[in-house]
Amino acid sequence: MATPTIDAHHHIWRKADLPWLDGPMVPRIFGPYEAIRRDYPIEEFLADIAGSGVVKSVYVQANWADPVVEVAWVQKTAEQTGWPHAIVGYVDLMAGDVRPALDRLAQYPLLRGVRMQLHWHQNPQYRFAARPDLADDPTFRRNFAILADYGLSFDLQVFDGQMESAARLARDFPQTTLVLQHAGMLEDLSEPGRAKWRAAMARLAAEQNVVSKISALGTFIHRNDPAHIRWVVEETLAIFGADRCLYGSNFPIEKLWTDYASLIGAYRAVVPDPDVARAIFHDTAARVYRIG
Repeated sequence: MATPTIDAHHHIWRKADLPWLDGPMVPRIFGPYEAIRRDYPIEEFLADIAGSGVVKSVYVQANWADPVVEVAWVQKTAEQTGWPHAIVGYVDLMAGDVRPALDRLAQYPLLRGVRMQLHWHQNPQYRFAARPDLADDPTFRRNFAILADYGLSFDLQVFDGQMESAARLARDFPQTTLVLQHAGMLEDLSEPGRAKWRAAMARLAAEQNVVSKISALGTFIHRNDPAHIRWVVEETLAIFGADRCLYGSNFPIEKLWTDYASLIGAYRAVVPDPDVARAIFHDTAARVYRIG
């Protein structure tokens, strides 16, 4: 029997609330996305995971037009359906004072963390943040310090070239857990590229308040590749250890090129050891996102 699994990274959405799904097709990091320019409700997510052994899930923000409306809608969805079981919302940590925004989000019981995407790349198609060094910005860091007052984690999304500054952030704010998105977003699959990623990941893993979410591994290759998943999972496990790794599907993005059963099957094939599997697929996520 498969280990009971927490999907620690997925989205549900209403197209009307997502500017990037409306209007002209804008190039995205995961390639053409015509198939998901529509509503993706919780009912479809539940149908996708049926029979997969997923027992709980974490919703991660999807850049809605209004981040408070986003969390409110997901909270209401959870109250009506029982899914998801935790929410990662959005706040602008470059605001003058982040407390008013956090106060608005904190009224929703399932809020466990926030994400502000920091990833910047020389390739404009891979770029999201305005510049690569936001984690070093005094305003960002002043607001980041406040997250601990609210007991919130931070979903950290950076490329390997940004991990040195991310490690400083983790070291300077040890009370806040940083959840590295997508195993550090390996995009250069050459041997030098893999070596650079591995070294940067080791530097980040030296900070004990950083965990790695192993998710979205089809982002740059636009397919479900079991060999690629095996390499990234084994390397990330070697760097962080099982008790600091957690699984996420990134659905419905990964639905562009695979189905849920094939995706989770590729991950499970890498970790036959039941104790390791229990950590990656359940226990780490339950601890980090405080899911009972």
